[in-house]
Amino acid sequence: MILGGMVSTPSLRGSPRAVVVTRAEGSDGPLSRELREMGLEVLSWPAVATVPGDAATLDTMLGAVRSFDWIVFASRNAVAAVLARLPTPPEGVAVAAVGRATALTLRERGWPVDLVPEDSNAAALVAAFALHWSGTNAAGVRVLYPASSRALPTLAAGLEQLGARVTQVEAYRTEGASLDLAECRTWIAKEGIAAVTFASPSAVSELARSLGDPDFARLLARARAVAIGRTTARELERRGHAAVVAESPTLHGLALTTLRLLQTRP
Repeated sequence: MILGGMVSTPSLRGSPRAVVVTRAEGSDGPLSRELREMGLEVLSWPAVATVPGDAATLDTMLGAVRSFDWIVFASRNAVAAVLARLPTPPEGVAVAAVGRATALTLRERGWPVDLVPEDSNAAALVAAFALHWSGTNAAGVRVLYPASSRALPTLAAGLEQLGARVTQVEAYRTEGASLDLAECRTWIAKEGIAAVTFASPSAVSELARSLGDPDFARLLARARAVAIGRTTARELERRGHAAVVAESPTLHGLALTTLRLLQTRP
């Protein structure tokens, strides 16, 4: 129950109450910390790790950034990779962000954000660009898109269909992380997990790969899967697992939705 902005943790006697965080953030990361403040036990199972990408190509593209009309950010990891090399926003280049969290990260570093869709997904940003360019000729508009090594084609392909010329460059790599599989399987066997949080499609695919499909299915047969957004939820559904989508596509929204699910758990 939420009372006056304070979180009242429900009694979960007789029910599993541990929550798995698959995000690569460490045991004291922002999502883990917030879940603990809500009174929940947190298990850190970082399914993915982010490592530097193709630095030479990224540096080359950023060196020529003023030849672009737009630079598009789809994640905070991309923001971190770019701003480590280019702390000052380039003059004459407009900035777009997929989602309020990514936009907030940019603004906190002094970068203006010219376009943010209501929904935090690539398709919504493509739709926002279509509306922004409505009545004008978008052909030849140059867009720089620093992205994950596993970026889905939705954003680049959608902008190209609108007539833009998109240069996608690897800003960081997303890789599978090493898990203590024996410990994970012990928790799965004793059915001690109430919810599993996923902040990206890669976290879904890498946890399934690490555990193996049978154990991944056993985990989600008992625990609720909570996805930060629709794209992540679709990856779970593609694998045959229902997902609850966070009420807002932020880490706070993910934590709050998880808590409320456990409060209403039968």
